[in-house]
Amino acid sequence: MNFDLDGGKLLYALGVVFALVALLYFVQDVVFGLSITVRTVLLFALFVGFFVGGVAIDRGGLGVVSFALASISYAVFVWYTVSRYEFGETGIFLALAVSAALFVGLGYAVREREVAISLRTAGIVVIALCCLSLVLVGADVLGGGVTYETSLEESVTVTAPEDVSTDRDGTPVEVSVGTATATNGFVFTRPLEHPAIYGCVAGTDDVLGDEVPIRYEPSSYRHPDAIGGNAEHSAELTARVLLDDDVDETTLSLERDDTVDDCDVTRSEPTLVVVVDEGE
Repeated sequence: MNFDLDGGKLLYALGVVFALVALLYFVQDVVFGLSITVRTVLLFALFVGFFVGGVAIDRGGLGVVSFALASISYAVFVWYTVSRYEFGETGIFLALAVSAALFVGLGYAVREREVAISLRTAGIVVIALCCLSLVLVGADVLGGGVTYETSLEESVTVTAPEDVSTDRDGTPVEVSVGTATATNGFVFTRPLEHPAIYGCVAGTDDVLGDEVPIRYEPSSYRHPDAIGGNAEHSAELTARVLLDDDVDETTLSLERDDTVDDCDVTRSEPTLVVVVDEGE
């Protein structure tokens, strides 16, 4: 077996692999808090910058690496764009077809036409891309993020159904307790992720258990995972209350208290305390 490896090529290959991992991590929306729009533009800017760099650099290992990084950046850009925006099946097909034509054309221009870009011109392009990226990131940060508001009813009446039979203790009853509204006050598209929410019952024995599950309707896997610029998205809040078998109906006051921990709460009257975990 031949273990005579080129150390430089190995390092280049590792660099490309780590670049791919970094880009995939970047588009997971877990770092920097950037909008979907800005992330998309930054990925395309990386593609342009690496491609221009590959053309400007003398044909060699570094030029190939630059083209590889450009290809990876574009592939991640296309994947991120079609997964975040509602392209539809036809739109995805067109995006892939255009991408194929683009790379065939670029390959022809580089290999057959021997298109050349001076290092000075490449530097100007890279500086322009960096300036554009800084402007967009600055506007993104100053534009603010998505705000989430919760509007609760003053009270809710929980009534046991007439024809419910269960082998477990208690009768589960679902009631609407309010609405949650997400508002994007800026022009860039942003990720949409409603905060975790649950309820705590206090001041009554009509409801079994202290904690009451509350879910968004439509549920998280049915509502969009992105919200457009200057757009609003509303969801109904539905609580699943486990009513005591001996109780036909009970009325609960509703209030919000995000300081409650592990449903350690007491009230003098029947109350459903809604806790919204908005994170940091």
